[in-house]
Amino acid sequence: MKVVGKIILVVALVSISMMIAVVGNGYDMYKEALEQMPLEEQVAKIRQKEYYAVLKEIPQIYKNAVISVEDHRFYTHRGIDMIAIGRAFLNDVKKMDFVEGGSTITQQLAKNMYFTQEKKITRKIAEVFMAFEIEKNYSKEDILELYLNTSYFGDGYYTVKEACKRLFPKRIKPNDRQ
Repeated sequence: MKVVGKIILVVALVSISMMIAVVGNGYDMYKEALEQMPLEEQVAKIRQKEYYAVLKEIPQIYKNAVISVEDHRFYTHRGIDMIAIGRAFLNDVKKMDFVEGGSTITQQLAKNMYFTQEKKITRKIAEVFMAFEIEKNYSKEDILELYLNTSYFGDGYYTVKEACKRLFPKRIKPNDRQ
């Protein structure tokens, strides 16, 4: 019995040490990203895009749809959603693969602004730290606006305004019929 207890203790200590190392590496990745481009500069760079759309230009129904699909607790969390992370973790464990994301809009914005799309735990940890930084410095409206101007819409379009202009070039008038 004493041997089993010692083995469990060693396994627990090794696991905790590995978790601390991963969190530390993620924190280092977050700090390095901010050193290369401070958050305020990154936001200013995004807002200078030719097709940048301010939030009031975007239809409310579209904003509601994005929040509903991507992060329905967007207005109630502070950058991460532990319920979504827990759900994603359980589904990933069941499938033994990264099959579901638990990222919030803020985390996705952090990824879009600073990190790659690769599915690595270290990058996810860095994304969490960056999400907290973003939430600390920007309003929910700013975050949603920035998200809609950094998300990939297909065919090389990274802003909602550019995607609409390029994918739907003809404006339909209310009385137009085909």
